[in-house]
Amino acid sequence: MLTYAGAAMVLAPSPTQHRLTVALGFVGSAAIGASTFVPGGRVVFYVGVAAFVWAWLRLRTCDKRQILTAIGVWAVPLLVPLPILSQDVYIYLAQGAIAHAGLDPYTVGPSGLDSPLTDRVSWVWENTPSPYGPLFILLMKSIVAVVGPNVVVAAFVTKVVIASGLVLLCAALPGLARHLGGTPEQALWIGVANPLVLVHLTGGPHNDLLMVAFLAAGTLLVLDRRHVAGIAVVALAMSIKVTAGLVLPFLVWVWAARVKRWGFVTAAGAGALVTVVVFGLCTLAAGVDLGWLGALDGNALLIHWLSIPTGIGELFGIIPVARIIGWGLLAGIVVLLWGRCRSGGPAAISAAAWALLATVLLSSVTMPWYFTWPLVLAAGFALRPAIVAGISVWLVLVNYPNGDTGLYNWWWVLLTAAAGVFVWWTVRREYA
Repeated sequence: MLTYAGAAMVLAPSPTQHRLTVALGFVGSAAIGASTFVPGGRVVFYVGVAAFVWAWLRLRTCDKRQILTAIGVWAVPLLVPLPILSQDVYIYLAQGAIAHAGLDPYTVGPSGLDSPLTDRVSWVWENTPSPYGPLFILLMKSIVAVVGPNVVVAAFVTKVVIASGLVLLCAALPGLARHLGGTPEQALWIGVANPLVLVHLTGGPHNDLLMVAFLAAGTLLVLDRRHVAGIAVVALAMSIKVTAGLVLPFLVWVWAARVKRWGFVTAAGAGALVTVVVFGLCTLAAGVDLGWLGALDGNALLIHWLSIPTGIGELFGIIPVARIIGWGLLAGIVVLLWGRCRSGGPAAISAAAWALLATVLLSSVTMPWYFTWPLVLAAGFALRPAIVAGISVWLVLVNYPNGDTGLYNWWWVLLTAAAGVFVWWTVRREYA
């Protein structure tokens, strides 16, 4: 199980120290945002990240209310600027425009529609259909319908809609910690205030934020014995990105353990029915079909060694073979994890988190923010936070501010890894 025993006692900050921490994080957040449109933006970005991370490290000894205050204050400056560390928002807008025009986003790429909302999509994705679920297509279609072809306004509205996931995460993670043995403070510090979540998912923005927010909320509902509602909410997460569906079989064990007769059959049958109904309603509302199934591997043209199979395949010149082996290994790991948590409860959630981590590492393509998938479930456990903190900071820094990867600049990889090690060491000193 994802847990550890004990932590060193640390002193809570005074109100003045907390205000300074919030102010420092706000300055860092504002600098990160400003870097998208001021001269010398790259320098401004890294100065902002340094201030933000420093404030985040200071925040780890704060109480729940203080952490929630910081999250709200730090998130606001990330909503205003141009996209940060990614250009995915323009892909989202293009897919919404395609759906709004009456075309099928699961067969038509951005090049199939002449619109201001498709002009900013990178040439790499011009002919790539959408791999996202029907609920996200419906959201983007609705934003385009309301806002129109103004790219700047539409991008801002998209950021705000996606950032609503922060509110849901903040509501869900303390409850998860109550069930899983962690503390609300650490769950919020790791799972929401984390630069990986705020800078990547909010500043990006990335629809993963909505997915993990629904995932955390649905998991909490199931643990609270509101099984039908919980499965329905996780089905909504799956309707954003299909990855969330991986957690559903693990939640079935939680439900089944509480049913005296025919527990697994009852939970699995009812869970499948709820999932089909929710996903079906989202599909009908969006006016699409199941074409997203054929578009799931649309980003496979990217070659990033964060994916273990892709990295090994690139090293030996056998990427297609390595990816197939990776999928097979992933399937075996997920089945093994699922079969070992029949008792339900926290063990099933721990197994689900490990399954999501395996998915991130063994999929054909892995992006830095994908690590938030297992993070939100793991945040509820009594983790040793040092390793998570160090890796999180490295994942924020390893991409260049314009969104290009720095994974093949080995000097840059080492430099950013050193920053991650420093963060790991700083946090580790307080957790013996």
